[in-house]
Amino acid sequence: MPDAVVSFREIIPANLRRDPARARAVGAVFVFRISGEGGGTWTLDLKDALGVTEGEAVADPDCILEVTNEVWRKMSDHPTTAMQHYFGGQVRVTGNALLALQLQPVIS
Repeated sequence: MPDAVVSFREIIPANLRRDPARARAVGAVFVFRISGEGGGTWTLDLKDALGVTEGEAVADPDCILEVTNEVWRKMSDHPTTAMQHYFGGQVRVTGNALLALQLQPVIS
């Protein structure tokens, strides 16, 4: 189960390189704020400059997701449980929450 650092520095960038068309089809900018040990803040740009950068988005993101690193690990292992974590109050989404539903094929 990868923590956020491994996910955003290795796994997600590899997924973007593997299928950039799928990533661009989402057409949005996301900010992930992962709290706890092994967490951090990352911007996932699936709109303009396809890629992951550490830190907050320069412009207004379309969707912001906030979660603990522990929950991130659980969702990384079992992506289909993301909605359960959301409805359980463990994932906070600001902005266009419907965009978050399109992330699973890109980040997992």
